[in-house]
Amino acid sequence: MNNAYFDYAEPKNEVVLSYAPGSAERKALQAAIAELKGQVRDVPMYIDGKEVRNGNKKEMRPPHETAHLLGYYHESEEQHVHDAIDAALRARDKWAAMSWEHRASIFMKAAELLATKYRFRMNAATMLGQSKNAYQAEIDSACELIDFLRFNVHYLSQIYKQQPVSPVGMDNRLEYRALEGFVLAVTPFNFTAIGGNLPTSAAMCGNVVVWKPANTQIYSASVFMEILIEAGLPDGVINLIYPSGPVVGDICFAHPQFAGVHFTGSTGVFQHMWKTIGSNIARYKSYPRIVGETGGKDFVFVHPSSNVDAVVAALARGAFEYQGQKCSAASRAYLPANLAAEIKSKLVAELATMKMGPVDDFTNFINAVIDEKAFNSITRYIDGVKNSNGAASILCGGKYDKSKGWFIEPTVIEANDPAYVTMCEEIFGPVLTIYTYETDKWIQTLDVLDNTSPYALTGAIFAQDRHAIEYMTKALVNSAGNFYINDKPTGAVVGQQPFGGARASGTNDKAGSALNLYRWLSARTIKETYVSPTDYRYPFHQPDVK
Repeated sequence: MNNAYFDYAEPKNEVVLSYAPGSAERKALQAAIAELKGQVRDVPMYIDGKEVRNGNKKEMRPPHETAHLLGYYHESEEQHVHDAIDAALRARDKWAAMSWEHRASIFMKAAELLATKYRFRMNAATMLGQSKNAYQAEIDSACELIDFLRFNVHYLSQIYKQQPVSPVGMDNRLEYRALEGFVLAVTPFNFTAIGGNLPTSAAMCGNVVVWKPANTQIYSASVFMEILIEAGLPDGVINLIYPSGPVVGDICFAHPQFAGVHFTGSTGVFQHMWKTIGSNIARYKSYPRIVGETGGKDFVFVHPSSNVDAVVAALARGAFEYQGQKCSAASRAYLPANLAAEIKSKLVAELATMKMGPVDDFTNFINAVIDEKAFNSITRYIDGVKNSNGAASILCGGKYDKSKGWFIEPTVIEANDPAYVTMCEEIFGPVLTIYTYETDKWIQTLDVLDNTSPYALTGAIFAQDRHAIEYMTKALVNSAGNFYINDKPTGAVVGQQPFGGARASGTNDKAGSALNLYRWLSARTIKETYVSPTDYRYPFHQPDVK
């Protein structure tokens, strides 16, 4: 029985550990990597709180060390999708009715377990399974995921407090219910934190979830599921399965109790989902919530007044951290002619210092791209420059090697045409394309930038001229959901820069804020009148007194 109002204060962002030489965390992480590499893990599905194995095992190998076997996962079949949905629906009523403070405590405990007991295991799993270096793993699979859990508890407690006005004689209140049915969470390979946030943000609101991660993220997803179970998540609330995309889509989107999808992935897949849901709309008990963050062709626009060294650092980090496999990664840059030569010279020099290799060597800045499919897709763009008939050239990088892992050098392409293919299409790899514009044409070039790509996820502008900053901010108002001034277009922090874009980049529901949580709630208004009327007549019905 609730006999108090419970408040969850706004948390502080989790402190990012440095992993400097000689530090305790560096030794602990290296030990965790060695421990996981010494195992061949057998990763089950998790349905109704039970480990499920069917013997249809698929290999998991590090992208940077493809000769090494990390383990196997059990690929899900159609029946497992049905089982996961059934388990979720059985758990729904009890989970939705659980008092808020007890639901919150599960996710707060999960955050604490991740911050302490599981921190290095989770980071090691992300490094090995997704080829992230120590820092990229720390800011993702530890800090960002911890922040998602803690901040979402805080935001949801604030939402629950939002109540309507109650005049004298009545009580008006809002209940924030879970959606009727189940939510499908489809998560990408590139962020363990997104993999954890998409199912838990919906579950935190009282929903039950079928979770399908990318196959290349299953290794770390299974570790997070272990954390949730240890934190006390009831059976069936989140069910982790590994079917193909078409299998899970065909079954979930045809189910009458499909209540919503929480998605991060490609624009094409999301648009197909939306179309399928629309064609099935008459089947559903309620109109499903469709929440998605998809692709990006993220820009850096450099004004003639910019600080050159700041631009170079932003391009080096923004384009090439995690091999450019961030939805927010800088992919196209517009340089003014008065600064272009110096920026290019310094950028080439910086890239020459970037070491590339496996994650075990902490001195490597660049690791491998996620798999062979990505490797082939990215290298086709690089090879295409050679046949571009002078439309573009490779300024630096351009080499690649798959003998030991899926390695591609940080590559800068110089385009002579702002509509060249690598200025327009999402590549999702360590490739940056730059275009030099005439110094006095910066305003016209903003129009080119705004109309080049269908995406509008992230973007950055650089300038020292405040009038120019204001002009660019207004001119590019619809070009990016996350907009940066004198900084790289990556690195959004929960509670600081809620993340999401519009246009072809998604529904802009801003993960890491209350805006996202509203999508997983269904409000009910309740009005209680203390003394009910006993006569239908109103005063105006009475006749005039003569």
